[in-house]
Amino acid sequence: MKLSARNQLKGKILKVDEGLITSKVVLDLGNGNIISAIISKDAIADLDLKPGDTAFAIIKSTEVIIGTPCNCKNENCKCH
Repeated sequence: MKLSARNQLKGKILKVDEGLITSKVVLDLGNGNIISAIISKDAIADLDLKPGDTAFAIIKSTEVIIGTPCNCKNENCKCH
């Protein structure tokens, strides 16, 4: 598999939660790191994804958003 995306995270599929149109794939990256993706049911079938399989989370993005926890006590704060 050759891709232009540089962020390729290898892991094992923990579970596939199928919905009506899309499905959630949960991938264990090891060391307690879990990532999930929402993909189409067709993609699940095309890739024959099932728990225990090895798969890659491939992240292609032009921006990364960083957040910090809010420790305020103000109930009107937008972080609540």
